[in-house]
Amino acid sequence: MQVPTDGLPTPQRYWAVLTISLGLVMAVLDGAIANIALPTIAHDLGASPANSIWIVNAYQLAVTISLLPLASLGEIFGYRRVFLTGMVVFTIASLGCAVATSLLTLTVARVFQGFGGAGIMSVNVALLRFIYPRSWIGRGVGINAMVGSVSSALGPTVASVILSVAHWPWLFAVNVPTGALALLAGLRSLPRTTLAKHRFDLQSAALSALTFGLLITGVDGIGHGQRPVSVAIELAAAIGIGGYLVSRQMAQASPLLPVDLMRIPLFALSVATAIAAFAAQGLAYVSLPWFFEDVLGRTQVASGLLMTAWPLTVALIAPTAGRLSDRFPAGVMGGIGLALMAAGLGLLAIMPARPADIDVIWRMCLCGLGFGIFNAPNNRAMITSAPPARSGGASGMMATSRLLGQTLGAALVAMAFGFFPANGTTVTLVMGTGFATVAAAVSLLRMAERPRRA
Repeated sequence: MQVPTDGLPTPQRYWAVLTISLGLVMAVLDGAIANIALPTIAHDLGASPANSIWIVNAYQLAVTISLLPLASLGEIFGYRRVFLTGMVVFTIASLGCAVATSLLTLTVARVFQGFGGAGIMSVNVALLRFIYPRSWIGRGVGINAMVGSVSSALGPTVASVILSVAHWPWLFAVNVPTGALALLAGLRSLPRTTLAKHRFDLQSAALSALTFGLLITGVDGIGHGQRPVSVAIELAAAIGIGGYLVSRQMAQASPLLPVDLMRIPLFALSVATAIAAFAAQGLAYVSLPWFFEDVLGRTQVASGLLMTAWPLTVALIAPTAGRLSDRFPAGVMGGIGLALMAAGLGLLAIMPARPADIDVIWRMCLCGLGFGIFNAPNNRAMITSAPPARSGGASGMMATSRLLGQTLGAALVAMAFGFFPANGTTVTLVMGTGFATVAAAVSLLRMAERPRRA
């Protein structure tokens, strides 16, 4: 096999990939492990369950509102600088979480941790475009997807192991040495990229934060019983501010909200595919643990092991899917993968009343196989369909579409459980099947679009 000469040379490339992977592991794990420790943290800090949920929400909201502004900063000041700054902020904020003595101080630290995590996630795929040779971008994205899936799968286990031998502050303290290692490796290995000449649009950044913040809280409020008037005001404000933001961005050559990239059919269809696919995933991920524990009577550990089958299969298939995406169109791979995922979700919806573990596991593996075939090629299509100078906008939109889909899925689960308390999980799985089927159809529409040279 001929070794490409572009991209970073080895061993610099290996150190750069290690840096990206460590950053992704930290950001993904901290988005999940706080859920496991939430009751313990709330008890120790004397916080009510309703108030303690902000330990989780503060992180997610901070990530959501800052992804696109930080991606834009990456284009202007360099992806390397934004990534490393995000790593510094995340590491220091993790230390702040570890030493927090009240709900307020922990929540504030989690906000800064979310900003740091957004700095990492907003530009990590953009950096991959300059780390790997053009002909290997698919395998690089595949490895990235594998790392994210393994981190997601191991999140509850890692949290449980740490809590079994140490107090909850160590959930955050372990990030300090890991972040220091990633920072040292990144300073020596991450590539310097060409800087954009336009200025940072502060007003658009504020409008973007308001739009996505109100949209996320509004959608989340629908599912969690928030007053209809409040939800309507939040969503109306999100639509109004978002409309003004879009009109403001239309005339800009490199807009913070990447409306220019949405004019590229391959990019726009890939974003739509991602939102629908992650909504389907969110519908299953949020509802199934309740089904395993409350209906099937499985223990928390057993439920966690059943859930692990999905992301573990994704992790196993992602590198291969990434390599294949360098040779085959994302539209075809996404269509096949999402059809398999839809089949898996449909089969989960019609499981026997008292299924054996193996009956659950093979269906979860089918979902994971399909999602793994879709995810890396879709990410590759998004990043390579954008011009190199707009890699930051593409990377930020990639992360934003994932969060939007997952939030929509979680909100729909809450709604389904409210309207159908007796069989809410079945309803959510049917809805997930529908979303995955729509995503497969949208993915196949990309067959008519010719990919841009990476």
